[in-house]
This record gives sequence, structure tokens and C-alpha cells, in this order.
Amino acid sequence: MYPSAAPAGCPPYNSKNGHGNGLYPLPQAFLQHHQQLAEAPRNIANTNFHGRSLPAGPSDIPPYDWKPSPSTPPGPHASALANMRKRHSGDHSPYNVKRQHFSSPVPHHGSPPAVGSSPSVSRPGPRETQYSLIQHSPLSPQPSAPQMPPLWGENPRSSLQAYAKDKLSGQMVELFEACQQQSTDLERKELCRAQLQREIQRLFPLVRLYLAGSSLSGFGSRNSDADLCLVIQAAPVDQRNDAVYVLSLIQQLFYRLSYIERPQLIRAKVPILKFRDKVSGVEFDLNVNNTVGIRNTFLLRSYAYAERRVRPIILVVKRWARHHRINDASKGTLSSYTLVLMVLHYLQTLPEPVIPSLQNEYPECFNPSMDIHHVPEGPRDIPPYSSSNQASLGELLLGFLKYYTSVFRWDKQVISVREAKALPKSNSLEWRDKFICVEEPFDGTNTARAVHEKVKFDAIKAQFAESWQMLQLRKDLNFILPIRNTIQR
Repeated sequence: MYPSAAPAGCPPYNSKNGHGNGLYPLPQAFLQHHQQLAEAPRNIANTNFHGRSLPAGPSDIPPYDWKPSPSTPPGPHASALANMRKRHSGDHSPYNVKRQHFSSPVPHHGSPPAVGSSPSVSRPGPRETQYSLIQHSPLSPQPSAPQMPPLWGENPRSSLQAYAKDKLSGQMVELFEACQQQSTDLERKELCRAQLQREIQRLFPLVRLYLAGSSLSGFGSRNSDADLCLVIQAAPVDQRNDAVYVLSLIQQLFYRLSYIERPQLIRAKVPILKFRDKVSGVEFDLNVNNTVGIRNTFLLRSYAYAERRVRPIILVVKRWARHHRINDASKGTLSSYTLVLMVLHYLQTLPEPVIPSLQNEYPECFNPSMDIHHVPEGPRDIPPYSSSNQASLGELLLGFLKYYTSVFRWDKQVISVREAKALPKSNSLEWRDKFICVEEPFDGTNTARAVHEKVKFDAIKAQFAESWQMLQLRKDLNFILPIRNTIQR
């Protein structure tokens, strides 16, 4: 029986091929160990056992905590808040909720904001669980806040003023300031992640749940969905069979949680469980062991810290693409991840680059074979990049549109952020007969493979050309992206 299948109300797992295709089977030791851990508390609770508790077994997963910043002075309410967050032994399950550690390099401007505190979690009932958000004063530093640069909640007008002296650049800063993800948005997602990790560990005690995607990379906006990656083992997992079954167990669990609604299992190349958290109002996508998403999240996060112009131009480009309906991989256009890589590639390939290839500059920080649980710590000491390119945000946006209109050769080249250049398009299966080729920085796959129809490809190219010509003529963002309507949405 698959771990915790019976408690979740699901039948035993009887894959026709054992576990998946046999190439990456879930080891029997893994299955048995999780089964024993999940059943031990129930067995003890139903007996008069008073001896020593069963050992939890060796864990190959390191502790997973947010750590307080040693450089952050305690605020006037620090001791009171610390007492408020203190755990009591009877208030939680045997599996502690750990805060996700968001270590990142110390920035070259601003001071780290308070990102929030640990969630207050009540003991769940037999059929439902609720959690609450604790409101803290935004004026007081939180003693449990991680070392965070001002990715959220900063005042971009002060840090970007040198690059926003013309009308177009000022409009970009205005849009960025209004739409960027705030620290409170991230905190809501983190509170839900922490609570869900606790719930899922009732089924799989040794797993870890990671927040990933734009919510954590720094390229998210106020209404961004959140991606979650459940890591259940170091080896790859067969996505067609094993990942689907794990997600089906979790789906059954989520049906019994009062704060989760609409859990929907999507069977795709990488299957996901979509659901909404009623408390925060955030939509989540949960996958199993798609660990490349964790790696690229912290790579993109490092680019977001590297240069202060990176985040505003990426947010504007994503909003522009969404407005013109070329930002939806499910409909055969560009994914947000592909758009981010396209912007980074452009900034890398200027005569005076705005950013370098961080994978080339710091290979030890982004080693593809690094243990996945150490990835968040990898890039923490990367310093900001000092670029000699002092172009304004408006000039960079115009240059981006021009580059993909008349410079980049779609039929001959592959976009590579890893190499910080356009690579020649080979005849390999990954690139052959593909309209747009964008290299995933870690596994080398094509992130733009969703663009498989010529009509969609032509529409994307036409939109780049039309927007470049209009913006070059008018120098007003409203002519390619209505600012007021975008902010209101």
C-alpha cells in the first residue's frame, strides 16, 4: 500500500508497472518508512502504550527555518511579539511547521523590511482545520523576519529615480510601484505554505513544501498566483503515475480542510493540484518533485537582486504581454517564465550589459547537482552587479521591443540566459521545428515549446513590431499598455 492511502480514504496503489515506468521508482524503503511514521501516532493513540515513543528514523532533510537577521535591531515590541509567537507543546502536531528560509544577498540600497511572523495555528479538529493571520504593526521590525532585501514594499521612486527622468520611464516606475508584490502578499502565501506543510506531513512526515515561482523570485505582482513544490525524495519521481497518485492523496486531504476550496487535479506533463486558500484569497498550483522550479526560482531571485532596473522592466513587459494576449502558455503563447528569460537575455546581450550570466560568474552557487534542500542558501552571498550601462527604463523597454523585432533571429538562434548570449539553433529534437527557442537554465529544455502554431508565433512577432513602432513614435506607455486600467485590475 502507498503511504497513508488508507487514512486518506484512497485505495491501495496498484500501478500496472509497479511504480511508474520503472526508471525512477519510489523506493520500498521510502514507502515503508513514511507508512510507519504516518501510522505510528495513530497506533499509539488507540492503545494504552506508555513506553518509549517510536524513533522517527533518520531524516536526510536538513532543518528548514527562517532565521532572524543579526543586523536587524529589535523593535520596541520585539519581546511582546516573541512571546506572542512562542509555541506551547500542546498546540501543535508532532511535526513542527517551519518557515521557509528566503536567504538572499544583502542589497546595495535600502534596508530589509519586516516580512512577517510565524503563523498562529490552532489544533485542527477531526474534519477541518483553520488558520489565522496575525496582524503586526508595519512600523516595528519583526524579530523572526529573514534577511530580506527590499524586493517588496520598497519605495522604488527613490531607488529608481536616476533611471526615470523621462516620461516613459516615470510611467514604468508608477506601474511597478502600484503592481509589485508587497510584503503582506508574500506573508499570506508563506502562512498558507507553512500550514499546508503541517497538514501534508500527516501523510508524508519527511516531505518539505517549498514556495516557488514569481511569488518568491521577486517578479510577482499583487494578484500573482503561487507555486508550491512538494519534495518527497532526492531522486526524480515518475510524473505520470507516482506524482499523480501523491497529488490524489493530497486532494482527498484538502477536501477535508475548511480553508481550502476547489482542489482540482490537472494531469499534464507535470501534473499539478490547483486550489484556492480562502483565508488569503490566493490561488495555488502544487506539484510533486518538480525541483527544477525551485532551482530556477532562486536563480531568478538572484537576478532580481543584481540590478535595480531588472524588476520594473520585467513587470511592465509581463503586463504588456498579458494585455495583448500573448502571455498564456495554455493557449499557445508565451509563459511568464519565458518572458522573464527573454528580458534577462536582452539585458545580458547589450554592448554594455545591465546584468551578467550569474551561472557563469558564480557556478558554485547554481550547481545543478546541488542538493535541493541547500539551493535556497546557494546564492546568499552574491553581491549586486555594477553596470556601466546607465540607460533609463524607457530606453531599455524600447530596446527590448526592438531586439525581438529586428535583431534576434527566431529561426536561427536559441535564447540562453545561462550563457548570456544567443546560441546557434541545432538540429536536436529539442529545437527542431520550434518557432521560439528559449533554453531553461538548468535542464536545457525549451520553455517556449507551448508556441507550436505558426499563427500564434506570427501574432507574437507582430505585437513586438507594432508596440516598438508605436512606443518609438509616442514615447508614452499608454499607447501600448493603458496604465490606469492595468493598475485598477
